Formats: sequence, C-alpha cells, structure tokens
Amino acid sequence: MILYPAIDLKDGECVRVVHGDFATATVFNKDPADQARAWAKLGFEWVHVVDLNGSAEGRAINDTAVKAILEAVSIPVQLGGGIRSLANVEAWIEAGVSRVILGTAAVRDPELVKTAAREWPEQIAVSVDVRKGKVAVQGWLEDTDLDALTVARRFEDVGVSALIVTDIDRDGALTGFNVETFGAIADAVSIPVIAAGGLATVDDIVKVRARKGTPIAGAVLGRALYAGTIHADEALAAAA
Repeated sequence: MILYPAIDLKDGECVRVVHGDFATATVFNKDPADQARAWAKLGFEWVHVVDLNGSAEGRAINDTAVKAILEAVSIPVQLGGGIRSLANVEAWIEAGVSRVILGTAAVRDPELVKTAAREWPEQIAVSVDVRKGKVAVQGWLEDTDLDALTVARRFEDVGVSALIVTDIDRDGALTGFNVETFGAIADAVSIPVIAAGGLATVDDIVKVRARKGTPIAGAVLGRALYAGTIHADEALAAAA
C-alpha cells in the first residue's frame, strides 16, 4: 500500500483544516517546498498536493507554491484543486505533475475526465469526496445528490489510475478510518482506491491492510503526520 503525505495549500502556506472548513486552517509550514523535501527525506514515495483556494475558486491559486514543490523533490507529485479543463490538465502535466486529480469535474463534466484519461493514460485520478453519504464539490462547499459509487462507476474502463475517496466527516479530525466505507468502494469498482480522511494512528493502516476483500491501494496521511500521532517510519513499515 502506498502512503501519500499531504500538502494542503492555502494562501501559499502548508495547512491542515478540519472537515474541509477553511476557517479551521492551522499553518504547519510557511514553505510548502520545504515540507515536500521533508516528506521525501523521510522515505515517502509520493506527495499529495491540494490547492485549497483553487478548489473553491475553480482555478489555480497556489500555482507558485506547487511549482516550487515540483522543483524541490524528485518523487512523483499528485495534484488536485481547481483543475477544470483539459488545458489545465495539460499544463500541469507539462510542468511535471505525475498525476492530476479531478473532483468537481468528475461530477459536472465526466466527459472531460474520460477524455483526459484517454489522452494521458495512468496520469488522471478522480477525487470522490463524501459527506453524509453524498458527494461534495467545489472545494467541499457544495453538496450533490450523488453517492460515491454512482460517481466512481462512471469511470470504469476509461483509464483512470486511481479513485481518491475522502471521508469529509472525518477529515482532519484524527478519529480513525472508516475502513468499511473505503472497502465497499474498492470491492465495487476495478479502479484502485486511495483512502483519505480520519487516519489517526498506525492501527488505521494495519486495519486497512487486514481488511478482507479488494486491497485498498493507498492512504493519504495528513494531520496525523503533522501532529505527531503517527510517525513516518512506523507508517511506512505498516504499509509495506
């Protein structure tokens, strides 16, 4: 299982928020590139970057910080937040992003996602962000009447490399993974699932790996890493 340490960008800084509420933002590093170097040095194989301002506004806001991260590390970077057109996707891939994450577009313009997945095989992921059983969009500011499986199944067999499923109700709260929620989606689709939202301790990683059924391909680590409730060496050993 691959672990993805998160760098959430707000106003050019590395922050963590609770339940996606920008008002709860805590700054953990004013230099996102420095944070990316720290994650790489600790042995992580990927970095998960989200432009929080961009996700709400529908366009790149923290592009300077993202480009600094890309220059700072040699490990692959996956990026989401405000990417809503093929031109946006192409620009980021040309800039060095290894995997582009599409969330709002997956709900509002699924054909865009399918076209992107055909154009850039294995470089497109879909973000499925779930609050109280329904998918949220526009930086989690707007709820839809769609459930996660409905959105996920739209992209079977089109070349999407991963589904990043976020449990908004647990995100940033250190309350532990809802393993069965992630597992149900992994069992229902052929696209690899990356779990996000709530990871608090190494035990969460152990439970994800021990779950019967289709393996969960990865997990995003956020506040637990920053707050020190989980340490990189322990997490990587549990995931290996």
